[in-house]
Amino acid sequence: MLTDYHLHLRPDDPDASPERYFTDENVERYLDAAREAGIEEVGVSEHVYRFRQALDVSRHPFWEQQASDDLDAYCEFVRTTPLRLGIEADFVAGAEDRIANLLERDFDYVVGSVHLVGDRMVDHAGYDIWDGTSDADRVWERYFGLVAEAARSGLFDVLAHPDLVKMWGPERPRPDRDPRFHYEPAVEAIAEAGIAVELSTAGLRKPVEEMYPSREFCEMCVEAGAAFALSSDAHAPGQVGHEYGRATKLLRELGVGEICVFERRERRQEAIG
Repeated sequence: MLTDYHLHLRPDDPDASPERYFTDENVERYLDAAREAGIEEVGVSEHVYRFRQALDVSRHPFWEQQASDDLDAYCEFVRTTPLRLGIEADFVAGAEDRIANLLERDFDYVVGSVHLVGDRMVDHAGYDIWDGTSDADRVWERYFGLVAEAARSGLFDVLAHPDLVKMWGPERPRPDRDPRFHYEPAVEAIAEAGIAVELSTAGLRKPVEEMYPSREFCEMCVEAGAAFALSSDAHAPGQVGHEYGRATKLLRELGVGEICVFERRERRQEAIG
């Protein structure tokens, strides 16, 4: 089996209205793309900050710009389609109870991600964490510390793009220390929590031009006994299943023969198709 659980029915443009993209016609475009890529199960996981209810979790200026939709209307729409119902929920340290309240809905799975480190972001030039600093080791230490907290929080089923901090590739500083030093706290937390690790091909479309997470991160996860989920983080139908051949090849090279499948927050393992 192949799955693509981390996709978005609309682009990141804040003017991309739900009326335009949350339609049966648009869903069918994604399903057609999935069938063409040999993907049997598809789920949507829109960004939590696109919903007004997320402002109970954070009042970050970026969230206030984005939060225009109703979360319950989104859930109701997806349940009328063949898609699995998910959400990409940001981990915000100190807001765990508020996140848990937000997630008390009928999701098939919850994808947890770390974009914010304090009030800065690792993947958005407008709130760039690299503004005013070149200390990559400090940035990576803080980022992976939050990834570890997210894993241990018990809020999420899948840990999305767990080394997103590398997204800018050569455009931003790299740590002097071996990256595996920074990965270790996150991998330890993943192993303790039993959360699935997302292998995402989205990084191949970014300046870093490699999958999330890196091969070394994946190797450490395999050694720790972690389970894997598969995703493209598509924001358009043409990105569904992007470069899945490379992703499945990597998993097989690492001795991983199964991926996670979700329904109503229950996880099972299926052989990779």
